[in-house]
Amino acid sequence: MDGKIVIREYEPADKEAVMELLRLNTPRYFAPEEAADLDAYLERERELYYVLLHEERIVGCGGINFADGGTVGKISWDMVHPQYRGKSLGTRLLRHRIEKLEAMRSVRRITVRTSQLAFGFYEKRGFELKGIEKDYWAEGFDLYRMEYVRRE
Repeated sequence: MDGKIVIREYEPADKEAVMELLRLNTPRYFAPEEAADLDAYLERERELYYVLLHEERIVGCGGINFADGGTVGKISWDMVHPQYRGKSLGTRLLRHRIEKLEAMRSVRRITVRTSQLAFGFYEKRGFELKGIEKDYWAEGFDLYRMEYVRRE
């Protein structure tokens, strides 16, 4: 990938660009009704969230949330602009967050809740399937619970 790539923490001014990424990935990876969920997440549930920029344009984003007293790091709301798929940017953003989580002494497990549409992406990057719930996110969007297996 040519050009400058930067991963930085999300700022409230990034919200419209992140919402646009969701729109561009709907309905291929997200159900239309998930827009309200992302809006609520960005406003009230975001703990650590990152944007990935190519040539100063936001083309990817993804977060980390915590559970079980900070012992579980949850990968959340990953998206890459459709024109930038297949260029390892999603992998770069995921690796950035895994490295952050692995550096936190309190974090014992890293999980992701995704769908059958993105399951393969995580599986290829060290996550194991732990369970499936049909039509969890919306009709036709199943929940795939996965956990990262550290490679020694």
